[in-house]
Amino acid sequence: MPLSRTPGLTARQVEDFIANGFLKVEDAFSRDLARACRDALWAETGLTPDDPAGWTQPVLRIAWQSAPQFVAAANTPRLHAAYDALAGTGRWLPPQGLGSFPIRFPSSAGAGDEGWHVDVSFGTENPDFMEWRVNVTSRGRALLMLFLFSDVGPRDAPTRLRKGSHRVIARELLPAGEAGLSLRELSAAGYASSADCPQALATGAAGTVYLCHPFLVHAAQRHEGTEPRFMAQPALLPTGPFDPAEPPSPVQIAIRRACGLVF
Repeated sequence: MPLSRTPGLTARQVEDFIANGFLKVEDAFSRDLARACRDALWAETGLTPDDPAGWTQPVLRIAWQSAPQFVAAANTPRLHAAYDALAGTGRWLPPQGLGSFPIRFPSSAGAGDEGWHVDVSFGTENPDFMEWRVNVTSRGRALLMLFLFSDVGPRDAPTRLRKGSHRVIARELLPAGEAGLSLRELSAAGYASSADCPQALATGAAGTVYLCHPFLVHAAQRHEGTEPRFMAQPALLPTGPFDPAEPPSPVQIAIRRACGLVF
C-alpha cells in the first residue's frame, strides 16, 4: 500500500505509526458523546462524581458496553478513516460497542495491575489467561485502541507506552510462527527487551483515541490526580486472517520492517 495514498491520514502520520507503534487521534469523537458515555459508566459503578468519599478503590472495571452512545463513539467517520488507514480498507469489523473500562480513581495505593505487557488475541478459550496467545501475524487483533472519555493529564493515570516496542515484540514472535507465544512465555523476562524504548503517555482531552499497534508494550499506572479517569481499551477486530496476497497494511509493514522481511 503506497503510504502517500493511505486514506484518512497523512503519509507522515502513517510513518510515525509504523515507527512508534501508536497514533494519537484528537477529536475522534465529540465531548458530548464522551459525557454521555461517562454518565452511563457512573451509573454502572454505583458511584457519583460529586461524592469522592465513595471512591475507595484505585480501579473499578466495567465490562463491554453496547449502548448507542458507545457504538457512536467507536464509529465516527474520522475513526473509520483511521481504521482504514492503519488496518487496511475492508479488513476490520465496525465495533458494536466498547470495553473493557478500567476506571481509575485518585489513590495513594496502586491497584497491582501496573506491569508492562502486550495484549494477547487468540486461544482465549483456555481458562488460564496466561496461556492466551499472540503470533507474528497478530491473529485476532487488527489494532489495540485506547478511548479517553475524560480529560487525561500526566497525573491522571495515563497509560504508559513504550515507543517502538512493537518492533521488538515482532522479532520475538517471528521464530514461533503461526502458533505464536503464550502470555506466560512472552512475559517471562518482564519485557526487559523493550526496557530501553522511550516512554510516552496516553494523555489528551476527552474524545481522544490512541490507535496502537497490537504488539505495543504498555502499562497502567497509579492515579495521582484529582478526578477519576474514564477509558476503554478495546481491540479492533479483523475481518479474517492475514492474507499475504493483499497489499500490506501499515500494521503489517511495521512487522515486516522489524523482522527484515522482503515485501
